[in-house]
Amino acid sequence: MTEGTTSAAEGVDTLTRLEQEGEIAADYLEGLLDIADLDGDIDMDVEADRASVSIISDSNGRDLQKLVGRDGEVLEALQELTRLAVHRETGDRSRLMLDIAGFRAKKRAELAQLGAQAASEVKSTGEPVKLDPMTPFERKVVHDAVAAAGLRSESEGEEPQRFVVVLPA
Repeated sequence: MTEGTTSAAEGVDTLTRLEQEGEIAADYLEGLLDIADLDGDIDMDVEADRASVSIISDSNGRDLQKLVGRDGEVLEALQELTRLAVHRETGDRSRLMLDIAGFRAKKRAELAQLGAQAASEVKSTGEPVKLDPMTPFERKVVHDAVAAAGLRSESEGEEPQRFVVVLPA
């Protein structure tokens, strides 16, 4: 087998590992929901070579908004705690993504639209466009949207003021 290729067995092993990460994360988050006396259902998936776990609510989800916090700050912290719980169980670093009450899904759609709009502006003016500072998750979504529009982008600056610059082709 050549370097850079994966066998079917390696693909199955990766999927099994990611599903295990999801199970560990779900158990951790169920415990958290019990302690906080919050109602929510856990949904697990594997997306883009990472485990994805969502907490959703049958009701209006207002209780779950407490777990999102202002601008997703609490969600980010819970994601890191969940990744640490997975790491403690598996010994491997996790890239698990957590979404609560659809916050990340909504944010992803907004950011994809922002990236597409910036790409459109760059195409029409021929000038680079600098966007406001963003988290790594947000920058990744914008970079993907810009690439889908056929342009390139770069991140500049230092955290927490790191931002995306959309460049002409």
